[in-house]
Amino acid sequence: MSDRIELILTCPKSLEGLLLEEATALGLQDAREQTAAIRGFADMQTAYRLCLWSRLANRVLLVLKRFPVVDAQSLYEGVLEVDWYEHMLPSSTLAVEFSGMGSGIDNTHFGALKVKDAVVDKLRTASGERPSVEKLNPDLRIHLRLDRGEAILSIDLSGHSLHQRGYRLQQGAAPLKENLAAAILIRAGWPKLAAEGAALADPMCGVGTFLVEAGMIAADIAPNLKRELWGFTHWLGHVPALWSKLHAEASERAAAGLARPASWIRGYEADPRLIQPARNNIERAGLSHWIKVYQGELATFEPHTDQNQKGLVVCNPPYGERLGDEASLLYLYQHLGERLRQACLGWDAAVFTGAPELGKRMGLRSHKQYAFWNGALPCKLLLFKVQLEQFVTGERRPAERPAVTDTAPAEPREQPAAPLSQQARLSEGGQMFANRLQKNLKQLGKWARKEGVQCYRLYDADMPEYAVAVDLYGDWVHVQEYAPPRSIDPEKAQTRLLDALAAIPVALGIASDKVVIKRRERQSGTRQYQRQGTQGNFLEVQEGGVRLLVNLTDYLDTGLFLDHRPLRLRIQREAAGKRFLNLFCYTATATVHAAKGGARTTTSVDLSNTYLDWARRNLSLNGFSDKQKLEQGDVMAWLAADRGEYELIFIDPPTFSNSKRVEGVFDVQRDQVQLIDLAMARLAPGGVLYFSNNFRKFELDAGLLTRYQVEDISAATLDPDFARNPKIHRAWRFQG
Repeated sequence: MSDRIELILTCPKSLEGLLLEEATALGLQDAREQTAAIRGFADMQTAYRLCLWSRLANRVLLVLKRFPVVDAQSLYEGVLEVDWYEHMLPSSTLAVEFSGMGSGIDNTHFGALKVKDAVVDKLRTASGERPSVEKLNPDLRIHLRLDRGEAILSIDLSGHSLHQRGYRLQQGAAPLKENLAAAILIRAGWPKLAAEGAALADPMCGVGTFLVEAGMIAADIAPNLKRELWGFTHWLGHVPALWSKLHAEASERAAAGLARPASWIRGYEADPRLIQPARNNIERAGLSHWIKVYQGELATFEPHTDQNQKGLVVCNPPYGERLGDEASLLYLYQHLGERLRQACLGWDAAVFTGAPELGKRMGLRSHKQYAFWNGALPCKLLLFKVQLEQFVTGERRPAERPAVTDTAPAEPREQPAAPLSQQARLSEGGQMFANRLQKNLKQLGKWARKEGVQCYRLYDADMPEYAVAVDLYGDWVHVQEYAPPRSIDPEKAQTRLLDALAAIPVALGIASDKVVIKRRERQSGTRQYQRQGTQGNFLEVQEGGVRLLVNLTDYLDTGLFLDHRPLRLRIQREAAGKRFLNLFCYTATATVHAAKGGARTTTSVDLSNTYLDWARRNLSLNGFSDKQKLEQGDVMAWLAADRGEYELIFIDPPTFSNSKRVEGVFDVQRDQVQLIDLAMARLAPGGVLYFSNNFRKFELDAGLLTRYQVEDISAATLDPDFARNPKIHRAWRFQG
């Protein structure tokens, strides 16, 4: 083999420029960038050095041959021409990785098969011995890239990807790859800072990837020094003496680096489950005496006790992939900016995020931004100088958090704890939204206090550009974002949402961690009832003298339809001595009211066992159980089979409903006649049936008006908090 060899170094997309600088410094010549890779020329010593020292590459590929490909046969023949006896034995194992398409090859598995066949046919002995395929740890890993009719055939010197340093055997839910973490540190200037004796802190360290990569840079440790198995280990072209020399030199540099005074590197993590995995990873990297990890919340983060010590704060906050993450992430970024401004003056900061819009909410101006990719997700690295002149004026400071409990919400507010002007200055849009919230709160707070209403709607897209609903549940705020129409620029919609979320805690004097947000779109089937999360946190609220459980996080709806409050209270007033039937009962809040009102018996029917369990908890919470029947089943089928009589019936069906348990789909517009006729057949003489639904295009069938006494009571079933939205539901009173 020639002393001058062609090498291709692959890397994550967006790291090409950094890798080019690194590889050039390590000896790669005539190097240039490609997509997610660089190529250049070197000798074997440089190839080994790149394997050992590259912090950014995924793989180091040694190019054996480039040749034209016009079809599968020319691919086979081009690979067959290589003298594979120089690279592996007939008894060796191999793996083939094939990428690209064209020249009649439109399947990578087929392309890999042709490459494997050529290698095997070349090495097959007279006795039939031939290489076998081993995908996990082969003796030789072969790469072939097909690009516009040219095949680039290579062997992989690295083996497993170089980002797998070997120290991180335990990781969190969304870890950064080690080479991406190293790239972030390099872009943030950590190698220079470390050489100057600077400190480093990560306030959200997870399992410590930033910490370990920073430690290895500071201590001059080759990132793959401890790797035992390489792609060249069983390659016949391997030069063990040359490799041993380079490895020994790297070991000496690491020992010298670790003998120097340790850099001050600290990590803090709120999740106690990640502390020990982080410490284990640090210990495996041999950096336990350099790096310390502590459990701690962001709110208490202090990077260093020595006020004269300067350094780098680096972190990778969550990006938000679940329903309702916007609120918690906004406040997280705001608190991160607050801690940087308060505790890290004079430091540098690097925030790596997949939600750069949130970076603008930190109250700091970034002096540099770099585009990165974290897998398929576009991200940005925001660099900050934490200096007074970089502070964004007018950025709010977090309001003092009122004392709250999960089980006993405070009385409804009539006004915020302090005037908005005294608490913060928001963006123009945020200020406008906050003013509207305060105006509504002033009006509705008096009504809520007078009526003893603890949970009510404060805002419902009053201003079209801020298309959210804001509901108060004691000291909690439940925000529903209506999906914007396609005509609205998504970035503008996101900005307005963040403005609204920033305004809510300030305007209402509510702790930011008591704000929950969800997105409400057009619902079909049972989607509105499907689980969105798994926190399982229930909040006890009160209404009309009964106690009810709501869940603000796990489902699109909370378990309590606020607009039906007047109907529930009407049922409570009319239920004394009556047999009550609640169809499509959901969490049976109306049933609890009926029982509270003195119903002789109650029967509640729903298809979902989940909601029937919730209903059972609501009833038990109020001391009702013995005479309260909960029936699981399809309402239409249940009505057809039931032979009971009821003096009071309540029906609040979904617009559409389907289930694997029943055939067909319930459609309230189409099926209303059959539903009401079946229910009226169960209504005792002189009884009353209340029928309500939220389908805005619903029209009551004219035939029902001729058969029954029907009164539209919609206006009478709307409290002041829904007066701005009279189409929230329609309601009728039926008698035989």
